[in-house]
Amino acid sequence: MTTKYLPNIKSPADLHKLSDEQLQGLTHEIRDELIRVLTTRPAHFASNLGVVELTLALHLTFDFSKDKDRLIWDTGHQIYPQKLITGRYDRFHTIRTKGGLMGFPHPGESEYDLFMTGHAGCSVSTVSGLKAGDDLMGRTNNHAVAVIGDGAFPSGIVFEALNNIGGMGQNALVILNDNKMSICPRTGGLGKYFDQCRMTGLYQGGKRRLNQILSAIPILGSMAHSALEQFRDGLKAFFKDGMLFEELGFRYFGPVDGHDLPGLRRILRDLKAQKGPILLHVLTNKGHGVPQAAEDPVTYHTPPVFEQIGPDRAIVALKKGGAKAYTDAISYALHQAMQDDPKVTVMTAAMCQGNKLEQVRADFPDRFFDVGICESHAVAFAAGQAKAGLTPVVDIYSTFLQRSFDQIFQEVCLQNLHVVFCMDRAGLTGPEGPTHHGMFDVPYMRLFPNMVSMAPGDEADVQPMLKFALKHTGPISMRYPKTNLEKVDRNEAVPPIEMGKAEVVSWGEDGCFVAFGTLLSNCVSAAKKLRAEGIHMGVINARFVKPLDKDTILRAVETLPLVVTVEEGTVEGGFGSAVLEAANAAGIDARNVIRRGVPDKFIEHGDRNELLADIGLSADALVALVREQRAALV
Repeated sequence: MTTKYLPNIKSPADLHKLSDEQLQGLTHEIRDELIRVLTTRPAHFASNLGVVELTLALHLTFDFSKDKDRLIWDTGHQIYPQKLITGRYDRFHTIRTKGGLMGFPHPGESEYDLFMTGHAGCSVSTVSGLKAGDDLMGRTNNHAVAVIGDGAFPSGIVFEALNNIGGMGQNALVILNDNKMSICPRTGGLGKYFDQCRMTGLYQGGKRRLNQILSAIPILGSMAHSALEQFRDGLKAFFKDGMLFEELGFRYFGPVDGHDLPGLRRILRDLKAQKGPILLHVLTNKGHGVPQAAEDPVTYHTPPVFEQIGPDRAIVALKKGGAKAYTDAISYALHQAMQDDPKVTVMTAAMCQGNKLEQVRADFPDRFFDVGICESHAVAFAAGQAKAGLTPVVDIYSTFLQRSFDQIFQEVCLQNLHVVFCMDRAGLTGPEGPTHHGMFDVPYMRLFPNMVSMAPGDEADVQPMLKFALKHTGPISMRYPKTNLEKVDRNEAVPPIEMGKAEVVSWGEDGCFVAFGTLLSNCVSAAKKLRAEGIHMGVINARFVKPLDKDTILRAVETLPLVVTVEEGTVEGGFGSAVLEAANAAGIDARNVIRRGVPDKFIEHGDRNELLADIGLSADALVALVREQRAALV
């Protein structure tokens, strides 16, 4: 792979120095660079391949430098081409590594990244706000552009924003990047509507030709325009091409080929001169330019490392997968539960593959529901199923479930309905970074009356805990991280899951670790190392944060010189806080309790184990903490 143009692109201004032929060469170099990264680490791939031409066309048409035109990429995982042409090529090899470039937009890296985006659907709202702000600040000539995929488009907030922009008549350009995909294939009626727009794209061409013909009539031209206005609207309605957006106050253009760079530049240049809300429908292929990625964009959304590359960017071999993760264990347990109980249903929000639910979808298609990127709807939908007598399982990443906070409160907990929440990616998600770390579910779940909140300590807890959740009669949640399964050594058999009961793995006269979640293994390792030094620290697997096992945990607080609570979530309002609250309510002096969790700051991206060590949650860090505390007591 030779790189001729990329090293010389220090900013988008340098793109204007290239001819059409050279720009085409640049598109090849960008795709080659994406492949080069994937030979060293997993990264977002197919989505970035699909927007190379669109990225170049946008930066050739608009000036997105500081306080000029505005550009927001919805979700943000397709930001790699923009990073490559905005002065970050020399650091691109560091992407998704600790201290390196983030895999999403990051304002700290570049003035071209306005928001750190990682959740879908918010781009149209933020661009509308930017445009309103620029207008009030006197920057009325600024253009505002949002690029949003068809998978994110069904999010409710998108239509809230479209309604507002149309009502205000803002000069805003919304680009619908239609590749028939979310992370998994898109679902729902809106996707069918987009397909219909693809099929009836002849309307735009026909309308342009009709206008050209009418304008050429010397005397009757303007009269004919007026007389045929109703005919034109009737033609629109017949084809239904973009009518949804036109009814919301947008002028609809497209669909256009998203890989035709000269064509994209022409239409963007034309649209730049127009006023009012505009929606441009762009057709792209996720994975464009790499055969396997285009054929299987689901696998190649964030594929394993490429071990062998063939000619014409053909991916010959992928690195084989490693050990099974907690996600695998949960998906297997769900599949077993659905075999045993026909009332169990599963729903996810466009994350079938991420949650490893492909077998559930294949074997129980009538009880599997992918609602698209619509988490609020997913929870309210589950509440309806629970009211009807089913046992719905909402399987969503912790960071995305935050989007349904009000539905968890109103539709589930207030009604005391039996909805099971499986919160995947709870804790540090490694290279995904702060937009995806599942830090906040413990505080927001334990807030709600009627909610039971749990976390398995290791692999031995997973299936019994899910079975317990499915037999419960009210709202219940369990959290688990994005990491490989671990099983801690125990001297006795694993006790069954009982409501609000912790597991005492070992008891120590010098203190104990109380772990909520899968950092139990780090606590066991730390206790083993300390025991070798003559320091006897016990380990408690809390299992529940609500209800808390007050008998076991407060006995430790009351009788031991040191108690260290350990959790892979925010320390503010988390498990350790629950322990302190319980001690306070019981009138117990809890000055011997040390809380360890994620500190009150946003954690950057990096390898999960590196991040755990940085914030004091590795086994070695826990050992050092105990030594320090014991020294202070002497």
